[in-house]
Amino acid sequence: MAEETYEGVPRNKIPWGPKIDYEKCVTCGKCVDFCHVKVFAFEEKEGEKRTVVKNPNNCIVFCRGCEDVCPADAITHPSEEETQKIIDELKSKA
Repeated sequence: MAEETYEGVPRNKIPWGPKIDYEKCVTCGKCVDFCHVKVFAFEEKEGEKRTVVKNPNNCIVFCRGCEDVCPADAITHPSEEETQKIIDELKSKA
């Protein structure tokens, strides 16, 4: 189950989620299998299957496990430092 809030901040206001570099992605599915909160999925378009970020807000804030399991180094996340600044800013406004 995905988080609804993180440190009291609504999860959908926190810009944390994976990005896939399709120049590197080999569509092996390791990220799909690894992610227990179903961030990734396969999509078929014009007869070709590819991995997509289907539910970015399901991504657990500061989790980078999918980066570790990706054999092609095709997954990245935003800066943790910048994300924490945004979280702190949102918390101060609450």
